[in-house]
Amino acid sequence: MARESTAIGVDRLLAFADAVTAIAITLLALEITVPEGLSEAQLGHALGHALVKLSAYLLSFAVVGLLWLAHHKLFGLIATLDTTMVRLELAFLAVVAALPFPTRLLSEYGQTTEATAVYAGSIALAGALMTVMALRLRADGPLRVPEAPHGQIGRVVFANASLTAVFATSIPVALASPLAAKYWWLLLLPVRLIPRFRKLPALM
Repeated sequence: MARESTAIGVDRLLAFADAVTAIAITLLALEITVPEGLSEAQLGHALGHALVKLSAYLLSFAVVGLLWLAHHKLFGLIATLDTTMVRLELAFLAVVAALPFPTRLLSEYGQTTEATAVYAGSIALAGALMTVMALRLRADGPLRVPEAPHGQIGRVVFANASLTAVFATSIPVALASPLAAKYWWLLLLPVRLIPRFRKLPALM
């Protein structure tokens, strides 16, 4: 079945994605504020609250950075776009643009199951959309750069799928303990190292 092509170029969509990501990160930073006119005693409390916001910002900055890097690796394998790929990309960018909201929830109500689950679900959804886009490059066809190694596609799929899996599986953990769910996210670090020690299948 022939894919419906689109007039949107890969470079143009990638530039749009970079702009959306930059704006999302800027909005994350704008949440770190201290009210004006505070007394010395009140300032100490406000600074403590700002540190909580800063930690949520740094977490989201790191996650968005991983998504951005993975996104560029993915688009380096794409030769042309079809309507489905554009729709998946727009859905992904919608999630990225909305990340300041779950980040604020995490900074204000990080001790609750609801805020932790919403944040984890948002990151898992972004990763899942990237995984689907990468999986669409498995088959030979116009979407994929002809000279792209199959193993490289497999690594891109794994990187996005691992991000999705870690954050998605942290949601049931958050039901028992929001703090344990946050520590669960650290599993992403050793999981992402797996490709360095084990050859992954090409997924073709």
